[in-house]
Amino acid sequence: MPLSDPIFRRIQRIADRRGVRAFVVGGYVRDYYLRRPSTDIDVVVVGSGIEIAEALGAELHARVSVFKTFGTAMVRAKGIEIEFVGARKESYTRDSRKPHVEAGTLEDDQRRRDFTINAMAWSLNGATFGELVDPFGGMDDLEACTIRTPCDPDVTFSDDPLRMMRAVRFAAQLGFDIEPETFDAIRRNRERIRIVSRERIAAELNKIVLSPVPSMGFELLELTGLLELIFPEMHRLKGVDRVGKHAHKDNFIHTLKVLDNVARRSDDLWLRWAAVLHDIAKPLTKAYDPKVGWTFHGHEVLGSKMVPEIFRRLKLPLNEHMKFVQKMVFLHLRPIILSEDLVTDSAVRRLLFEAGDDVERLMTLCEADITSGIDAKVKRYMANFELVRRKMRDLEERDRIRNFQPPVTGETIMRTYGLPPCRAIGEIKEIIKNAILDGEIPNDYDAAFALMERLAAERGLVRADRAE
Repeated sequence: MPLSDPIFRRIQRIADRRGVRAFVVGGYVRDYYLRRPSTDIDVVVVGSGIEIAEALGAELHARVSVFKTFGTAMVRAKGIEIEFVGARKESYTRDSRKPHVEAGTLEDDQRRRDFTINAMAWSLNGATFGELVDPFGGMDDLEACTIRTPCDPDVTFSDDPLRMMRAVRFAAQLGFDIEPETFDAIRRNRERIRIVSRERIAAELNKIVLSPVPSMGFELLELTGLLELIFPEMHRLKGVDRVGKHAHKDNFIHTLKVLDNVARRSDDLWLRWAAVLHDIAKPLTKAYDPKVGWTFHGHEVLGSKMVPEIFRRLKLPLNEHMKFVQKMVFLHLRPIILSEDLVTDSAVRRLLFEAGDDVERLMTLCEADITSGIDAKVKRYMANFELVRRKMRDLEERDRIRNFQPPVTGETIMRTYGLPPCRAIGEIKEIIKNAILDGEIPNDYDAAFALMERLAAERGLVRADRAE
């Protein structure tokens, strides 16, 4: 039952003693009816939310964080977070998301919220404890699986354009539809998204990418016109070119299928981003060959080079996560090429060497990339992928190739031959590495050292301990 946690009765007693009205409002109420777990609780007080928070913190001996600038306070206790705020109404200027705030009623506070399903409240006062306050029909919209604004959607989205992204995100997370007037208002106000910080947009994009069926979110971003404004490279994937009998697939639709396939297999945010970006360079590499039709040669190479700039512009992290996505984009064709050809030990060793510890995630991406509607083709690819996996396991067990460093280092070569850093050292190291990957010598020190000596002799190098 709602409000069964004893902490709500504590808040009730404090509010009643002080003669103020208090309500749980927003996502906690929504998620209860949707049977979704939620630990973040928002309490609206018709009065000072900070005072109620401080009183609760004192009773619980809990930490209270006060944000006077925003008129809010956070209490953390027993694994839950409760944010307190005074009921308020807001007004906005055209060029900013920051509202002018003044004290208001509960209904004022509910009206300022983004969607009806987020504007429902439960009373926390004694006489009405647990009663639902729902002036804008949030329960009806929950039952109808509908995203709708509590007041004029043009005003809602013009005031705070981030709410357009949130509408799409909630639709993707919950599997809801956006009500037609609300959808049309997003289209009319889409240019307003330009005043929203990239960090806030990135946070919503990540939640869309992590949603159960992320294609829903990206389809809505495209249909509303938002995608072209916030992520033009993905928008440009859309469309099909035809010359005579030759046509290529719609790479936007294909990308969404791959993304959904990955989402069914993994909740890894960055593997999902790799799915989003794996074909991102296809519009830039598209060419028509009368003999074979449309080609996208080198799209994996160019795509990997595009990843850092896309991450930088979207304000995604420029750290190991970006490097992982870049590597996945660069390598995503390798297992597919292997599965189409004779699976040689050399090719599998190179795949293991380049993918390292990420090889399983790469295989997940590649299997997701098979979106053909022809069952026999899909089965053939999947059977070949299993052959590649078996070969990887066998070679890894035998040759220890994953993340290997050539047994003979540059320092060994310099010390042995008394050399300063020079081109010959790099050449010898590269030949030794390729010899191991091609299976010409085993991955051990003695074999690598013997090859080094032969290569050095060919280059006229003399060991330092034998030089006169």
